[in-house]
Amino acid sequence: MNFERVLFGFFIILTLSLNAAFVAGGVEMAAHPNVWILTFAIITNLVAIGLKLGDRSQTGALLLASGLVAGLLLITARVVWIVTEPSGGGGPGPAVMVDIVSIATGALVANIIATVILVGDTLLSRR
Repeated sequence: MNFERVLFGFFIILTLSLNAAFVAGGVEMAAHPNVWILTFAIITNLVAIGLKLGDRSQTGALLLASGLVAGLLLITARVVWIVTEPSGGGGPGPAVMVDIVSIATGALVANIIATVILVGDTLLSRR
């Protein structure tokens, strides 16, 4: 078993799971989506990108590209959260939260693509 592939697969799946958990929080109330879940999704996505930087294969390039897209969108969502959060706390309002969750949903799509590529590559690889 290749430990590097296990570690990379772990971070890809963890990023997808955290991103889905954030998006599933809903947009009805600004308190539903948790800022820490978004932050952890960003961190795990950055780790997954770092693990894929040295890979020179075509699959590695696609995984890196999808990771970069997801990272850019997750960081954008977090920046929007920071900029629009009132000084008293409590999170952004419902209208802004819709934008944040929409951006994070785009990152979720990129993470799903990365996971599908990873599973497809794993199924096609020969021993």
